[in-house]
Amino acid sequence: MSSSRRREAAALVIPSLLPILVLSVAPLAVGVSLAFTDARLVRAPDFEPVGLDNFVRLLDNALFWGSFRIGLVWAVSVTVLQLAAAMGLALLLDSGLRFQGLTRVLALVPWAMPPVVVAIMWQMIYSPNAGPLNAALGALGLPDDTNWLGDFSTALPAVIAVGVWVGMPHTTVTLLAGLQQIPGELHEAASMDGAGAWRRFTGVTLPGLRPIITSITSLNFIWNFNSFSLVYVLTEGGPGGRTMLPMLFTYLEAFNNRNVGHAAAMGVVLVVVVVLLLTVYLWSQLRDDGERVG
Repeated sequence: MSSSRRREAAALVIPSLLPILVLSVAPLAVGVSLAFTDARLVRAPDFEPVGLDNFVRLLDNALFWGSFRIGLVWAVSVTVLQLAAAMGLALLLDSGLRFQGLTRVLALVPWAMPPVVVAIMWQMIYSPNAGPLNAALGALGLPDDTNWLGDFSTALPAVIAVGVWVGMPHTTVTLLAGLQQIPGELHEAASMDGAGAWRRFTGVTLPGLRPIITSITSLNFIWNFNSFSLVYVLTEGGPGGRTMLPMLFTYLEAFNNRNVGHAAAMGVVLVVVVVLLLTVYLWSQLRDDGERVG
């Protein structure tokens, strides 16, 4: 590439890199540096370097590692259920329904709503006193006094259900696009060979969707593990820490307990975990690309 072409390429790339440097790289560098200090959120900040003390304290912080366990349960549950529900909905939307356009628009409604609005709406649905969910259960003769977000046994499943509802449209659209790329001749050939609906699904549809399923599942897991706003508005980590996700725990440590240095160390741990997950995702993508090229 000639020097003039390189200058032109740099002129096009640099403007897009500046926001990344200012809004992503710089805050990350500041956060990592704070992890090695005793910084606190006070009016007149004055902090000293403490080396690895914050990370040593983290090793004995059972609550933080407990939030990791809850975060993994949340991320795995929401990701798997999103995939299963989105697969069913994508297959339904790809089957030639009447009013298909309207159905697809309605399927995207949860995705179009801000997370805070979704959380407030579901708080009303889950309300133990006037919520429509308990009212419907009462009409069926079932117990109608469950405190869905305030009971230790139901809080996490209730929040997981909301997470699935919110993320399902994005996964559905992705899978639907993949379904429409599978040649219809493959299904016709399988039918002529006597394959039923299930055999066509496992023998034609799933192999055709495998790269898409790998990609969307990996990204969904990372996004779900990093969840914050939805759970914060729904439960603020309660009751008794039953829905305390790692990102929420770190936020509360910084802004409620004002231990910015300790919270920054938690953030560094979370960044390392996310980078490892991204590495696994990129490795799987490169492996799939290599298999397709080979």
